[in-house]
Amino acid sequence: MSGTAAEGDDLGFPARRAPHLGTVPELDATVICCRACPRLVEWREEAGRVKRRAFQEWEYWARPVPGFGPPDAVLAVVGLAPAAHGGNRTGRIFTGDPSGDVLYAALYEVGLASQPSSTHRGDGLVLHGVRITVPVHCAPPQNRPTTAERDTCRPWLARELQLLRPSLRAVVVLGGFAWQALMPVLSAAGWQLPRPRPAFGHGTEVRLPAGTGGGRELQVLGCYHPSQRNVSTKTVTPAMIRDVLRRGARIAGL
Repeated sequence: MSGTAAEGDDLGFPARRAPHLGTVPELDATVICCRACPRLVEWREEAGRVKRRAFQEWEYWARPVPGFGPPDAVLAVVGLAPAAHGGNRTGRIFTGDPSGDVLYAALYEVGLASQPSSTHRGDGLVLHGVRITVPVHCAPPQNRPTTAERDTCRPWLARELQLLRPSLRAVVVLGGFAWQALMPVLSAAGWQLPRPRPAFGHGTEVRLPAGTGGGRELQVLGCYHPSQRNVSTKTVTPAMIRDVLRRGARIAGL
């Protein structure tokens, strides 16, 4: 059973509820009830009240944004957090902002999405074998969650990856923040991390043996985040993103 807004209004809610959720849809339904981080709750709701001028007619989602994609995905894409006027507006991760425009176009080009754009939850978009998720489910001010907010939100990501583990073969990690957030989660989920822990880099590939709990080994691939700044400065290009996604898809058997 999913939680309620009242149940989710304390710092212990993610750690208390996430480990007991039995399916990915149940996890998604519970995540959206979380109010554990007061600063993030205030920011996401304020953005939904004030709105951006271009979106005055929208009813903002203004809640935690769950992952998106099939519950038996063989490839995961891990980003940072929803944008205040993107996922926080539309209710779908990487949807309604420039970074999402770049990511979904790349997914479509490599055959992992049914259409090249993602505009709202009811637009008919389907992902093929890939699930997109984030270490922080609420939009943070200046797109910068605190370390405490990242750690408070961590149980959701940990449980999501545990539920995906039977099918999951590869993970594409978008940016250094997501890389740092993901590594302890993968270790806790039973995969074996090398020592020292691998550093983030675009095109970095790390093979993690299955370790405890059985399942398959996991290949983790680094990719620069498709943020508006990174794309405008050509730190990352759509072709670079497609190359990493294509490599991840190949490893995952897609």
